[in-house]
This record gives sequence, structure tokens and C-alpha cells, in this order.
Amino acid sequence: MCRWLAYSGTPVLLDELLYKPGHSLIDQSLHSRLGATTTNGDGFGVGWYGAGDTPAVFHGVEPAWNDRNLRELSGHVSSGLVFAHIRASTGTAVQETNCHPFRHGRWLWMHNGAIREFPRVKRELAFAVDPQLYPEIEGSTDSELFFYLALTFGLEADPPGAVARAVGLIEATGLAHGVEHPIQMTVATTDGATIWAFRYSSEGASRTLFYSTSVHTLKEQYPDNPVLHGLSDESRLVVSEPLGDLRGAWNEVPESSWGVVRDGDDDLQPFAPVAPA
Repeated sequence: MCRWLAYSGTPVLLDELLYKPGHSLIDQSLHSRLGATTTNGDGFGVGWYGAGDTPAVFHGVEPAWNDRNLRELSGHVSSGLVFAHIRASTGTAVQETNCHPFRHGRWLWMHNGAIREFPRVKRELAFAVDPQLYPEIEGSTDSELFFYLALTFGLEADPPGAVARAVGLIEATGLAHGVEHPIQMTVATTDGATIWAFRYSSEGASRTLFYSTSVHTLKEQYPDNPVLHGLSDESRLVVSEPLGDLRGAWNEVPESSWGVVRDGDDDLQPFAPVAPA
């Protein structure tokens, strides 16, 4: 399937997130240790917040490890909120409009997993998208349609509730079509200030997801690590799999959970789908 990372904190060069860690996202594009597939070479995407009113996005259909433009960009762009995603297609075309993160206004969204047997349920799910939002869908992936279902159910006002309602609809639709386990997901979404992340699957065996230990704690444990001392205590990563082997740096997100990364206290809560009325 896919691998992704979400970063919030002290502005850093994209290079510090994508290339420099020992098991960076670029390394994971060839050598994933915990993913459903070892290689994630069906395109990539990066989204970041800068001077504009909406986030910038850069997508490519080449494997991330082989894209010279991504390498060049990463050495010159810095941001305090970054989404990055490497794709392993579950059946839809390798094209730029199918690369994550997806964007709507100030919102970004990325997904690892699948709506299972998507062709069987695609039409019914598409009809559930708000008609005013539907023309914005550019690609053919289940992940983008999932995003627009969440927007339809109120993502901009209540991200956890909207994702719970979207997943409830996906599960109900899949079960009605004889799909045993309709959804597998780790999801991240942001409005540019706060990150929400979700881990859930219908079978209760979700893809991996981790969050970084507080920088304050890591600074105390590793006082000689120069990378840590350049980051504020608010800095946080959420990742499909750890970017390195620093002991104590990574914590697994529990099964069927959602979390929020924001200024002040972060939070972690149980996640459960909300069935359609």
C-alpha cells in the first residue's frame, strides 16, 4: 500500500524529513519494513504551508527515490507543517491526480490503506458526495473519494466526527455489497494549524502508525543530539513507520484510535465508525 508522514513544529527543510533520517520516507519507498509492500514506487506527493492562503502541493508519478525535482525542491523549501506520501497503488492508475496529499481549500488529506473491492461500491459512494463538492474530484482513487465523503460529512467543522461518519457509510455500503472487511486505513488531515490522524480497519488489524515522543523528553534523554536541540518542544511527527532507530523516540498509535497534534496538549482518543441514520 503506501507510507506517509505528517510533521508539525519548528520550520525545517523538506530534506530534513524526506532524505536525512536513517529510515527516511525516501528510503521507505524502496525498503519499507512494516508496510504491506516493500516498495512504494507508484508516485509521491508533498504538501506544505507557506506564504499563501492555501497549502502548496507537489506531485510526481516517478518513484520518489528517482525524482530529481523532489531532491532539488527539498533542499530549498522549509515549512512548519508538512505532509508527505509515497504511493503503492491498489489498482487505480499511476497519474498525478491520484497522488496524495489531496487538497481542498486550506485542507490536506492522505491515506494508507484501501476501500476494499472499490469498483463494486464506487458508484454508490460517489452519489453520497455533496453535489457542490463532486466537481472538485480530479482522480480515480478510493482515497480521494474518501476525502470528499469526509468533507461532505463536515470535516471542516468536526474532523473526528466527519471521518467517523464517512467510515460508517463506507462500511455499511461495503457490507451491503457483500464485502467482508470494507475499509483499511491510516489517515492524516490538516487545516494548516492542527493535524488529525486516524488508525482503523474493519477487521481490527490496521496498518501501522506511530507518533514521536515529546521533544522535551528526547532532549533530556539525548542531550548531545544536535537535531533535537534545533526543534521546539511543540514539534511532532506522525508516521506510517519510524524514520530511525533512536530508542524511545516512537510510540505506536493504538488500534482503532484517532489523535490530534496542536499547540498545547496533544490528545489520543478511541475511534469508532458512525453508521448512517
